[in-house]
Amino acid sequence: MKTLQTAVFLFVFVPLVNSAPPIQQESLQFYEYDTDVTMGSQQDYEMQSKDIRKDGTNVSLDTSLRLQGDDGERNVPPTKDTNLPTCLLCVCLSGSVYCEEIDIEAVPPLPKETAYLYARFNKIKRIAVSDFADITTLRRIDFSGNRIEEIEDGAFSKLLLLEELSLAENRLMKLPVLPPKLTTFNANQNRIKSRGIKANAFKKLTNLAYLYLGHNQLESVPLNLPDSLRILHLQHNNITTITDDTFCKSNNTRYIRTSMDEIRMEGNPILLAKHVNAFNCLRTLPVGTYY
Repeated sequence: MKTLQTAVFLFVFVPLVNSAPPIQQESLQFYEYDTDVTMGSQQDYEMQSKDIRKDGTNVSLDTSLRLQGDDGERNVPPTKDTNLPTCLLCVCLSGSVYCEEIDIEAVPPLPKETAYLYARFNKIKRIAVSDFADITTLRRIDFSGNRIEEIEDGAFSKLLLLEELSLAENRLMKLPVLPPKLTTFNANQNRIKSRGIKANAFKKLTNLAYLYLGHNQLESVPLNLPDSLRILHLQHNNITTITDDTFCKSNNTRYIRTSMDEIRMEGNPILLAKHVNAFNCLRTLPVGTYY
């Protein structure tokens, strides 16, 4: 009986992948955790996958498509060693791959045309160079809520089109080399210390507008922040000091950060009132403790 169910499922699913109209990828969003700030706009898929319970009474869209109500398969955690193709473990729709809450332990092999990968709330521990070696079309990756401790050097080096990357709620202690066209990078709620961020990690990211590093273990503000930054979140770290060159340029009193709209530094052991010269180039003062 199980064999018959599988055969019927494959007959129905293949037309779905090949003929379904493109979804509105640009409307899916990154969440800025512990804040009211979100990136992008909300979309139907987010509403469908929200508040999904794992006790069997509610299953996600991808789970229902994959299992078709087969309770015998529900307790088998899919991993990279599973014989099923990625697009049976996950949902593949017009360049988007949704692998959320299915307990995978590694990045699954992706179709070469993948542009949007959503692999949130799984058990992924490591990202290797080979995971994205042949996927140069990626524009957005979301690994929020995994167990990632290590990212190999160069894992994202070939992703020259990547604009949005979320590694929030993982176990990272250092940042990987980031691709040059990023506009949004979210590494909230990790274990990152200042020594885990290279001095020029963000300098060449001239499109970077949203940088989220809240709830980590940073002792200082990252160096060489690009002029393109609009939002910078550093709340709830261990930052104790800043200098006149942290945000501004001490040798150029006319320099103004025209793009910067928000800097959050609350929850750090620093009294911002002692560093007023560090904010001369900003249009608004950072959020944090002054007295």
